[in-house]
Amino acid sequence: MIRHQVGLVSAVQSRWGSVSELRVIVEGDECDALNYELLTGPVSPGDLLLLNTTALFLSLGSGGYHFVEFNFSRPPPRFHGRGHIMKLCYTPWQIRVLSCEEREAGYRPQLARFDGLRGTPVLIGELHSMVAPAVAVLKHYRPSCRIAYIMTDGTALPLAFSRTIAELKKKGLLNGTVTCGHAFGGDFEAVNLYSALAACRELIGAEIIILSPGPGSIGTGSRLGFSGMETGDHVNRVNALGGVPVFIPRLSFAERRRRHFGVSHHTLTALGLAAISPALLVLPLMPPPRLRLCLSQLAGRGLLSRHRLQMRPAPPLEEIMEQMALSALKSMGRRYQDDPCFFNAAAAAAAAALEILDRKEGRGKNGEAREKTLGEAAFVKLSLPGEDHQCAPGPGSYPQWQKGGFSGSRRASRCRGYPGVGSTAARSFGEAVPPCHRRSFTGGPRGEARTGGGAASLCPKRARRRDRLPGRKLERADLVLQFPGVLR
Repeated sequence: MIRHQVGLVSAVQSRWGSVSELRVIVEGDECDALNYELLTGPVSPGDLLLLNTTALFLSLGSGGYHFVEFNFSRPPPRFHGRGHIMKLCYTPWQIRVLSCEEREAGYRPQLARFDGLRGTPVLIGELHSMVAPAVAVLKHYRPSCRIAYIMTDGTALPLAFSRTIAELKKKGLLNGTVTCGHAFGGDFEAVNLYSALAACRELIGAEIIILSPGPGSIGTGSRLGFSGMETGDHVNRVNALGGVPVFIPRLSFAERRRRHFGVSHHTLTALGLAAISPALLVLPLMPPPRLRLCLSQLAGRGLLSRHRLQMRPAPPLEEIMEQMALSALKSMGRRYQDDPCFFNAAAAAAAAALEILDRKEGRGKNGEAREKTLGEAAFVKLSLPGEDHQCAPGPGSYPQWQKGGFSGSRRASRCRGYPGVGSTAARSFGEAVPPCHRRSFTGGPRGEARTGGGAASLCPKRARRRDRLPGRKLERADLVLQFPGVLR
């Protein structure tokens, strides 16, 4: 399970935070290695190390380093810190942390005041490379915005491994970080995602929260065996606490693997199977053939009737990154020029989150405040007719999560006997969904979409059975009717 080798440090190449990047000589070859100084202490050239060489032996991607397990040339670091919560528990590497929920941490009074997210937008991404473009757009259009980042334990566990987070914090673009589950190393530690969201609101004062795993991605080429499946569960958790889940789709038109071309099957499966409550799914505008493919993929899984789709032009991401002097965007070896739609998806979702925040705070009523943040040019006005997939945006604050219930359809997953909004067995919206989701409604009391701002949006009303016929041919014909100017 673990491949151990002894290596000699030839050079210390760089340091960020508490991480050292080394060159080590192992089995006659010189390779890269990482050392977490908080776990194994400092390292110098000439030190003899015990290394975990499994990742490079398997030719992995983001985790393609040797990792220092023990330094034979120095005494182990002393035991220090506070807390009684164990992470990586019941392994030889279990570590103790001071969780924000513990009495010893001193945050009990603040966390006790938490009464829900109250419409806070939460950006949900599958890949760590979605964080930087989202943060850049948020801070570019609203520099005073307080942003918190939650790192889950779906992939990399030490937050210190992320150079992206280190750079964003160094430049003051992130106001705080929380690591939950068995991830560790954030400004605050949390036992689970619910308390992590509470910590973002009460301890960091976040106005917008970004939720994603750390670097790396786990996939098996199977339908369900991938780490991004957790994003569907995140939608339910955010809704349960009264937030607004803004889902960043995984898009690619440079990907050679068919299952990830267009809208990745990770996004389609997570939203179609794991997410039993609605999310705001944002697509960046793109050339018509690509947009047609993405819409067809979403319709083929029935996601247009289960989630709210919003299309908007992506902000000028390259210019924003250059103005902020941030490192060049990169994901899975591809840069922005190689696959712009991937990064534009995160940028467009961030713009949508800012619009939600503006409406939550009552900004933009006279047009002046919004012009200073996003500008009317940031929104696209498209007429999307059809009762099945769209109803006109309504006035009022967005979102009004206190109203109860959520807009769904017959295709929505059932939950413990609750029939779903589109069912005739439901006498009202309140009876159509489980009580755990009734406070997660992000629309009006009758299912009206409250996307506002003229952004193109899709939201179902109570659909009639004759409007829903099975088969892929109908779905394509329906898209032609819904998007006549785009699909033809």
